[in-house]
Amino acid sequence: MTANSFLKVGLLTISDRAYKGKYEDQSGVAMKKWLQTALLGDFEILQKILPDEQKQIEQTLSLWADAEKCHLILTSGGTGPAPRDMTPEATLAVADKVMPGFGEKMRAISLNYVPTAILSRQVAVIRKNCLIVNLPGRPRSINETLDNLFEAIPYCLELIGAPRIQTNDAVVKAYFPPSN
Repeated sequence: MTANSFLKVGLLTISDRAYKGKYEDQSGVAMKKWLQTALLGDFEILQKILPDEQKQIEQTLSLWADAEKCHLILTSGGTGPAPRDMTPEATLAVADKVMPGFGEKMRAISLNYVPTAILSRQVAVIRKNCLIVNLPGRPRSINETLDNLFEAIPYCLELIGAPRIQTNDAVVKAYFPPSN
């Protein structure tokens, strides 16, 4: 268990347009709203918008995991095949462990809605005591993904040293293996 008795979450939107103020950050709003609906108990949120610049993404992920002691970082944007989409590269560059099941599950979820989900390069990794998950960029896709993915996140967080969190079962039921 970490020193914090409550969950600390970083929400990072990666978008050149949102960073420059040409586009309202709807992704960050969607992630925050989903967490506020799904999580029970106290938690703290750090939130930031960055351009599609790998070094800046790496620096923020490292800072939030190491110095800010985030237990969970959710990113949105920059996971497609376009030349400036570098979120997976930045995430993998700061990883201690890669969690391939998360990326596989996210693409499987999105394939239920759009055939272009196969173009997504979303990844999830662990850095120290922090789980970092690259979510899709559209608010609707963020909600669909979290609705179907988050059930595994509380147990993963507990396994890496985060405090146990409770979820609103009406939104998502966290899975914990039965105790022996």
